Amino acid sequence: MMNLLLLKSFLIAASASACVHHEFKYVHPSLIFSCFSASFLLTLAIFHHLKRQPSKVYLVDFACYKPNDSCALTKEMLLETLKSFGVFSEENVRRMGKILDKSGLGSKTYIPRALMQNQPKVCLIEAGKEAETVLFGVIDELLEKTWVHPKDIGILVVNCSTFCPTPSLCDMIVNRYKLKHNVLCYDLSGMGCSAGVLAIDFAKRLLQSHPSSYAMVLSTENAIMGTYLGNDPSMLLINCLFRMGGSASLLSNHPLDRHRSKYQIIHTLRTHMASDDRSYNCVFQRDDDQKIIGVSISKDLMNVAGHVLKSHITSLAPLVLPVSEKLKFLVNSVGRKVLRLKIEAYVPNFKSAFEHFCIHTGGRAVLDTMQKSLELQDWDVEPSRMTLYGFGNTSSSSVWYELAYCEAKGRIKKGDRIWQLAFGSGFKCNSAVWGALDNVEAGSLKNPWNDEIHKFPVNVMRLSKMIGHFNIVALRSENS
Repeated sequence: MMNLLLLKSFLIAASASACVHHEFKYVHPSLIFSCFSASFLLTLAIFHHLKRQPSKVYLVDFACYKPNDSCALTKEMLLETLKSFGVFSEENVRRMGKILDKSGLGSKTYIPRALMQNQPKVCLIEAGKEAETVLFGVIDELLEKTWVHPKDIGILVVNCSTFCPTPSLCDMIVNRYKLKHNVLCYDLSGMGCSAGVLAIDFAKRLLQSHPSSYAMVLSTENAIMGTYLGNDPSMLLINCLFRMGGSASLLSNHPLDRHRSKYQIIHTLRTHMASDDRSYNCVFQRDDDQKIIGVSISKDLMNVAGHVLKSHITSLAPLVLPVSEKLKFLVNSVGRKVLRLKIEAYVPNFKSAFEHFCIHTGGRAVLDTMQKSLELQDWDVEPSRMTLYGFGNTSSSSVWYELAYCEAKGRIKKGDRIWQLAFGSGFKCNSAVWGALDNVEAGSLKNPWNDEIHKFPVNVMRLSKMIGHFNIVALRSENS
């Protein structure tokens, strides 16, 4: 209908214009009226057409929380701390030690001070202190980087799975920074590790319906409320992998912000498989036999993740792959499904679509599987492996630590495409695809990696083998 209106208006205007250009001594009033009508209709149609186009959304900047050294500890210190709680059986202490050895975490990661004591303070007050420390820390840094006043923020999206206080985390931020009374606030809970990317998609959609707005997206997880103090083996993984962290991102749909923004959103995509019982139950918060709350992780996790990833990639590939890759995939599919040829399924070359990969740091096994499934090189998954090594699994904010790593290494160049991919409970798989609007100079801005980026990358596989060898030697010495 809109295209017909445009065409009709254009034809009327063109014919009227042609008539006017002839040397008539007298121009009939109806012709003048037609000219004005056509011009008005054409202007109206063009305005309506432009109005229907979604606003471009830019990432002005982002910040990641870097805990101070008082929160740092080694894997050995963590194991001793867990042992000192006096709630875990000897068998489970050994089990957690093995998980830590194979985790891919480095010699220094961060947990809240409340968990570093013999009697851990797992309570609402300490959880609130952790949330304030992380969220206020990243917000202060983000506002300093972007020079945006808190009252200019029109949309606030916060995600945290395990800590949902009353008043909410959004309320806590509005109170602290005195945001305007009509700010749109959204608190996302229970959405798991993929919530950071999901929140970006949510904020993007809101910005496309609220012109000339800023949206601040905060992603974190609460290590204190996520701590499990029981002896169900399926719930121990959280204690070993998850660490303190958080991120803040400022999105804008102001056209004038393009020149000062780092990235532009190209695509966002969400795949949700909770309708399948296996997917729904593979990561689940529940009571154990002793009525102690924890998050259980099913042995089905990797199979579920692979199934969800396949469905997600099937939807994402047509949006991002070049024509040559689409043709290869089509020919392969026809050969296997129509001609019944015994050939392997073609895995699209996603390196032809993206220069940088930020894959959620779910654990070393997850990253190994992702690297193999997507046929990526070590360089491609380096940001994810080093984030797991340096900061552990910071849940929904991990993809931002990975992007910060790329920036600290000076890898981001104008025109580069970045793929943020995250998995989470439900089970969900979410993607955000960004385009770099300019080069990002290494060390030019505050970055959680700047102080030690020269130490990376490290050979995680080699270190894990060495640690395993030392543990075997130590065990033999004890037995002898």
